[in-house]
Amino acid sequence: MPALLHAVARNPALPPELLGRMIARLTDTDEELACALAERTDLDLRQVRLLAERFEDAAVRLAERGLLPVGDVDPLARPRVALILLDEGRGDPAWAPLFARDPDEPVRARLASAVGLPEEVAALLAADGSDDVVSELALHTTGSDLLARLAAHPAAQVRRSAAANEATPAELLTALLDDPEVTVREQAAANPATPGAAAARLVADHMLIRQALATHPGLPAGTYHRLAGDEIPWVRSNLARNPGIDAALMSRLAEDDGHDVRRLLAHHPAVPFDLLARLAAAVRIGPTLLPRIAAAAPAELRALAAAPEPRVRMLVAEHRALPTDLRDRLAADADASVVKSVAPHPGLGGVQLATVLDRFGTKVATAVARNPGAPTALLDRIATTSPTPVKALRAIAAHPNASPAALAACLTSPDPRATEAAAANPALPVAVMAELAYP
Repeated sequence: MPALLHAVARNPALPPELLGRMIARLTDTDEELACALAERTDLDLRQVRLLAERFEDAAVRLAERGLLPVGDVDPLARPRVALILLDEGRGDPAWAPLFARDPDEPVRARLASAVGLPEEVAALLAADGSDDVVSELALHTTGSDLLARLAAHPAAQVRRSAAANEATPAELLTALLDDPEVTVREQAAANPATPGAAAARLVADHMLIRQALATHPGLPAGTYHRLAGDEIPWVRSNLARNPGIDAALMSRLAEDDGHDVRRLLAHHPAVPFDLLARLAAAVRIGPTLLPRIAAAAPAELRALAAAPEPRVRMLVAEHRALPTDLRDRLAADADASVVKSVAPHPGLGGVQLATVLDRFGTKVATAVARNPGAPTALLDRIATTSPTPVKALRAIAAHPNASPAALAACLTSPDPRATEAAAANPALPVAVMAELAYP
């Protein structure tokens, strides 16, 4: 029941009187409920202050959302909240030196990750006795002079953070490629700001470094081809999603049956369509909109949609901005997997969705329920047809067109995700909200 109470607290249609009652009845053990209430958009300033005063986690969330006045924050009593405000440029600059000297190491580390720190504060943190604090600074600072100092720090942990920071100057990153510690070289090899020609010299280094190097987008073509022959499949998997590889290398990787190589190649934004069609037939890609499909021109989508392989047509069907005639053709496809993929398309009408449901039943029920334009009567039909797929109830529970009757069916589901979504649905009757909140 606490989960349903929290869901009701997030319900946008919660009436003001019930909202006020929930806030008034909070106890000191209701931190999670207070955080749920802190997500609301209809809190007045008095309610914001009540939540923030009693519950620190709620105060943090209210500060992140910009609802908590800076003048209400005591930096000594609520350092987490003050640090958020500082990081967003809304806090009092005088707080930063206080936190740099705070005895609590996590406070100093959180400050070190803030952007735009004054030079004197950054200098204090750079001299901190905790490597964790200095590492946070090395990872987030943009000061080149400070990064030069941190890149030469005696602690490998700090040098590793400097090697991962894309603001670190190229000459420093090049020097870090020769660091005695593997983890430092690994970070420098993966950093896209590291000159590719310099990073390429690590092509025969430790396995972890080769895995990192395979993600670098600016290596010479010859280095990519050498990595494509690496004995470690994870090296080749990383290479398959690298934006810097060319079509010839993609063709080579499309024949690679190593762990996840071909599946990740299918997600490459520049994979040629002929390779994508081969990959769709060879590996399980699943119901997802691939980057190459999302960027395709209408003529390209039509060509793919005419493929004899259903798994290729299914990829096109995941696109949510298809030309009308192409969308309708896919909705009439003979293959259930294709229809299932296109069913959530927002352009499909109620009659088309009902026809889809008539043809394939429970195979497409969840996909139909996910369509933002699914009419109430169709959602009622799915909710009351036995057996109703659990995922279909989840979709109905969150649907803006769900009826109170359908939501009642969702509330009786054994699936907690369905019941919580129903409790947060604005269509839920106020009387039911009140009963769930205070039975």
